[in-house]
Amino acid sequence: MYKTIIIKKGQAVDTRFNLKDGAGSDAVHTTPIYAYAVCKLSTDTNLEGIGLAFTLGAGNKLVCDAIDYLVRHIEGMEINSLMANFGETYKMMADDPNLRWLGPHKGVVHLALAAVVNACFDLWAKSKEVPLWKLLIDLSPEALANTLDFSYYEDILPKEEAIALLIAQQQGKQNREKILEIGYPGYDTSIGWFNYSDDKVADNIKKAMDNGFTAMKLKVGAKDAGRDIRRAALVRKIAGDKATIMFDANQQWNLPQAIAICKELRELDPFWIEEPTHPDDVQAHVKLASTVDVKLALGEHVPNKMVFKNFIQSGCMSFNQVDAVRVGGVSEFILISLLSKKYNIPVVPHVGDMGQIHQHLVLYNHVSVGHPALLLEHIPHLREHFKFPVRIENSRYQTPQEPGMSSDLLYY
Repeated sequence: MYKTIIIKKGQAVDTRFNLKDGAGSDAVHTTPIYAYAVCKLSTDTNLEGIGLAFTLGAGNKLVCDAIDYLVRHIEGMEINSLMANFGETYKMMADDPNLRWLGPHKGVVHLALAAVVNACFDLWAKSKEVPLWKLLIDLSPEALANTLDFSYYEDILPKEEAIALLIAQQQGKQNREKILEIGYPGYDTSIGWFNYSDDKVADNIKKAMDNGFTAMKLKVGAKDAGRDIRRAALVRKIAGDKATIMFDANQQWNLPQAIAICKELRELDPFWIEEPTHPDDVQAHVKLASTVDVKLALGEHVPNKMVFKNFIQSGCMSFNQVDAVRVGGVSEFILISLLSKKYNIPVVPHVGDMGQIHQHLVLYNHVSVGHPALLLEHIPHLREHFKFPVRIENSRYQTPQEPGMSSDLLYY
């Protein structure tokens, strides 16, 4: 029998962090302010649920205002009772008639939903005194499915099929749990921010390699494509032929530009090219994938399960970068992950949370869903602000042991 824990109040906290010396910059977001719209759930105990949504500055306030509205759906509820059939409450929040016109299921309101949903999962794990990865792995397929909203997925992944998929993956689960001991492999995203000089990129590659990283990513998308090609060749030369390298254009190119530049970058044998054009343009990505023999990583700016549904079925997505602090939190992340598994597309999340939450989710994905343990992005810029920051040893995420989803900040 569990101890009852009542959500007394939910409130938003606007938290922002200035970055220095070009960190975090890309071809579109040239002067980013990393920010979290935090949802804090106070209870009738000393436990708090902390959920995050990621933004890049002034928009954070708008997301916080939406959080303060959405939390009324869960205030007064007991956390274990809430999570026993959370899919219904999720749908109620996502389809709130006073806010749905602003989306539906995208933009400010959906980011706020992510923060609220993540806070619920954090509190649920804390109530059971376990880290989120263990809570999720220990759930039965039926209990896990009850936390998801399958609306509009009935034609492609109905609830019964999702349960069957999870049951099928129980074979081999014990063997996959070895990842909990050795840690999940990471890749270094911070070697090549857009505003970094060539010299700084070169130094960062060497530092990353000294820290055990054999996979790393460079920001591209300059107005002068020659700059991209030169810097990409620099990464390959210093990292070596055996290194895993990726290039991220952050949506900067139109389709003709993407085709032309991807053909040149392909010669450097990239593991993937990320966000080559507008994130909503499924057909452009299909055309690119059919024209250039290069793998595409997509999903950082894909806002919801419906757009992911289209991308996953389109055949153009080689790697799924769904992010639990952009889509509707852990619940929608898992639903998208299950559909991605059905189509054999590996999930390699974007980490707007700096990897704090996703270190739990990739463990769940591997152990329970059967996704391959490929890579998890590592961005260290906000490490000092978390109560339990991610731990990286020899480029591998070490399995977190503290209760919750590692989203607690040192101050709010």
